[in-house]
Amino acid sequence: MIFNFDFLNSESQEQNYNTLMQYLRQQHPEVLAQIASSASPDVKQIISQNVQGLVGMLPSGDFNVKITTDRENLAHLLASAMMTGYFLCQMEKRMDLEESLTDTLNHSLSDESSEP
Repeated sequence: MIFNFDFLNSESQEQNYNTLMQYLRQQHPEVLAQIASSASPDVKQIISQNVQGLVGMLPSGDFNVKITTDRENLAHLLASAMMTGYFLCQMEKRMDLEESLTDTLNHSLSDESSEP
């Protein structure tokens, strides 16, 4: 998954009032690329499936698919993908934490049961 920096250069009036967009514009491209690349393969797959579901996906071998939209709808799609990614990353962290806590609890219980 590659982060598309072009959307940051849009001169939409809506974006001038968006504090997140202002923050993103202040970041170095390397920081944004590192954050975008930190998503796990599972998160990337779910986001890809989500975007394909929103846009519609036909097999590219059989069809010459072209999708047209305006800037506003594309911005909404991008925002949806970003929020989905954020949500999935947070859920993935929660899952890892729960697994870690379960492993720790199971390890502690097995240590207690093995004591004389």
